[in-house]
Amino acid sequence: MHFPCVNVLNILNGLVIVVREVVMSFVIGLPACRKLLEPHYFHCVGEKYLNAVTQALGAMPVIIPAINNVSVEEYLSLVDGIVLTGSYSNVEPKHYSDEQPFDSSLVDQARDQLTLSLIKSAYDRGVPIFGICRGFQEINVALGGSLYQQVHHTPGFNDHREDKTLTLAEQYAFSHKISLQDGGVLSDIWHEPMVDVNSLHGQGVKELSNLLRVEARAEDGLIEAFSAPGKPVLGVQWHPEWLVTETPFYRAIFSWFRSQCLEYRKTKLG
Repeated sequence: MHFPCVNVLNILNGLVIVVREVVMSFVIGLPACRKLLEPHYFHCVGEKYLNAVTQALGAMPVIIPAINNVSVEEYLSLVDGIVLTGSYSNVEPKHYSDEQPFDSSLVDQARDQLTLSLIKSAYDRGVPIFGICRGFQEINVALGGSLYQQVHHTPGFNDHREDKTLTLAEQYAFSHKISLQDGGVLSDIWHEPMVDVNSLHGQGVKELSNLLRVEARAEDGLIEAFSAPGKPVLGVQWHPEWLVTETPFYRAIFSWFRSQCLEYRKTKLG
């Protein structure tokens, strides 16, 4: 007796699609940092970002490893949005200037290689992008902007770093106010002109990419948020993933991003 050939891989792929539709409405990609945890390297994403994706977005997080042979285009075909997380590492200055890093131990070349390429491709394809802290800085650099390596050593700016001797709750507490710019994404979703945010960063935007517009500034004038006109792109310098479900302004930001991802997903699926 002869049976028709069955492509098992196609069946499994179909089941994955069905399960994905049932379990989660959409998928978010999160690029990993490459960290040495002696004696081996690991590819890591902070748990607080994964929790924010599942709890505030209701999405399924997928970690994108920062390895040389990763296919940016294949990952972008799988996801409905990208969240670029914060990190203790910094974007290497060679990507935006001829400066040397002030601390070479804070460089993560593998993440730079992944995210800068990922951002450019996602921007061109219209994939929603949400950048937080380092991710905010990565968007600006990938699209042609530059950074201050040490904001606290730059005349005219305050020290935006956290006090690492404090508890995490104290470090992530509100630190200063930001002023929202009229006509932007943030002013549309939050109708108060000023709002409190936390502050845990040493670097910041120096020259803003000409593809981006300012969404908010700190009290010292430092750019704290930007968007990309005509694109589903938002970057913030603070950490809205922290206590996102308990903080109305942070929750509103994630709600906006969720709507962008769902809209993109509808367009992608036709």
